[in-house]
Amino acid sequence: MQHPLPSLNGLRAFEAAARHLSFTAAAAELNVTQTAISHQIRRLEQELGLPLFVRKNRALALTPQARDYLQGIRAAFNELRLATDRLLRKDSGHVLTISTLASLAAKWLLPRLPAFQEAHPEIDVRITTSTTLVDFARDDVDAAIRFGRGQWPGVRADWLMADELFPVCSPALIKGPKALRKPEHLAYHSLLHTSGFYGDDWRLWLTAAGLSVDISRQPGMTFDLILMTVQAAIDGAGVAMGRTSYVQTDIAKGRLVVPFKIVRPTDAGFYLVSPLARSDPPKLVAFRKWLATTAKNMDTPNS
Repeated sequence: MQHPLPSLNGLRAFEAAARHLSFTAAAAELNVTQTAISHQIRRLEQELGLPLFVRKNRALALTPQARDYLQGIRAAFNELRLATDRLLRKDSGHVLTISTLASLAAKWLLPRLPAFQEAHPEIDVRITTSTTLVDFARDDVDAAIRFGRGQWPGVRADWLMADELFPVCSPALIKGPKALRKPEHLAYHSLLHTSGFYGDDWRLWLTAAGLSVDISRQPGMTFDLILMTVQAAIDGAGVAMGRTSYVQTDIAKGRLVVPFKIVRPTDAGFYLVSPLARSDPPKLVAFRKWLATTAKNMDTPNS
């Protein structure tokens, strides 16, 4: 039996509040009152018959069911935005739509994208995020930045960059009586983990460093997006396992430091993937050339 669809306003309120983990920020984004957001969320919870948020003092957290639900809601709103863009777009020849991972977009691509826009003001760049592989036959996407070994059938895959694994932390953690000076000192600090694809990063680095993997099993915190793990490290919540692409900017700006010189290369990398039949329009050629040059000029984490 199909369940009736919940209220669209309630879903918009939920998506915004879940993204910000704040009813106040969601209200500001949607141009409504905080009370309206609270009522819409409560009505949505009643329609679904389950709680979506754990309400704490001055803080919000998603329930496990809400975290799963959020992925589908984000994907649905993304589809709506893309469909609207297709409907209203007047000159798609100048619109370049790139799909990538949310964390890579936030921590690596977006800080660098203004340089491309300055060099190519005639190209209207659209960024869409997804954890799933793009279906170029179905999705209105020109290219995608994906992590892997580049062996995807039916597409052109241009190598961009590799990642290295190494711990990162707030500068505050390398000072004082509990300063993080040696890898062995990790046993006395909270470790920050990222679930899913990155769930094995700590074990891989500890093995490369000749340390016991038991250190990775000590109590810590786990996040579902690496950008959240990195932000927790910036805030001083513990030590995160960094990947070059996700922490390079924060290291350069002094928000993070690399306490040890031990790095472990990964066995895969980032590629710009495009459909073979549509891999050479001028807008994509310009982006591919800029992206490859930008990736090639990346600084190393200890530089």
